[in-house]
Amino acid sequence: MTARILLFAAALLGSAASAGAQVPPLNFEQAAYVTCREVHSMQPQARQTLAVYLAEHAARHRGVAVPEDERGAQLAHLVRGGCTLAPDAYLFTVIDRALVAELAKLPKRP
Repeated sequence: MTARILLFAAALLGSAASAGAQVPPLNFEQAAYVTCREVHSMQPQARQTLAVYLAEHAARHRGVAVPEDERGAQLAHLVRGGCTLAPDAYLFTVIDRALVAELAKLPKRP
């Protein structure tokens, strides 16, 4: 789990957070509508928590697991690139599209 947190933290524009950062949403209905720009303003721990939560949700929906190896790192790079290109995109959408792009390479959920 710690490796996943580190991989997705890198995906969330790992730069320093602003002082007035937000707290992550407490449920999926709120978390699904957080943009990459809003996530960027969060504290690092809040970013990590939100990214892992959304990644696990998307992976469950797609029937795969988020691996803690090079494939997980590739997902993190895709998410980071997606958020860089479209900062107003919803983080959940960026994560889900990264999973879809790598679906054939990901292990199926038991």
